[in-house]
Amino acid sequence: MNLLDPDEFRRQGHMIIDFLADYYENIEKYPVVSRVEPGYLSKCLPDSAPSDQESIETILHDIDQYIVPGLTHWQSPNFFAYFQTGFSIPGMLGEMLCSGFNVAGFNWFSSPAATELESLVMDWLGKLLDLPTSFLFSGHGGGVIQGNTCEAIICTLTSARDKILRRLGQDSITKLTERAGSIDSWMCKQASCSGVTA
Repeated sequence: MNLLDPDEFRRQGHMIIDFLADYYENIEKYPVVSRVEPGYLSKCLPDSAPSDQESIETILHDIDQYIVPGLTHWQSPNFFAYFQTGFSIPGMLGEMLCSGFNVAGFNWFSSPAATELESLVMDWLGKLLDLPTSFLFSGHGGGVIQGNTCEAIICTLTSARDKILRRLGQDSITKLTERAGSIDSWMCKQASCSGVTA
């Protein structure tokens, strides 16, 4: 199969969208927290990758039979743990567009549209939050969209670390500490990534 065959992309894409639409249409019927035991998946799937490609039908069947039962269904109306995830149909379709274009937007030259759109959207958000102009790209500030909470925490800790080290000097890094509710907190891992003791 040509990996970029537009007809196959359409056919398989429609099947995946139908699969997801059915999943969300029935999401409240699933137990919110999976009832599988640790290591369950290795008993369901082969211990080595398939030697030949499998059809999308086979893959979706395996996902339905083996993956869905092992999910915690964060979008279930009965899910009240952790924190709300930013899920929506426009968000999922936006992810499809991002994945489909497959650009690496790490700087302006690598993808001008991605870089400039992120800057504009961050300014929109700043204006919605009524932030001072100094926080906006248009006012020589700005920010970036982080991929997840952990990345945002690392960015925040690193920024705070750099700000205080500019004042105290680089030799003071060993004196910096981060306070969290528990020594096992995931925040401790984020702090150590920034060179800060938890």
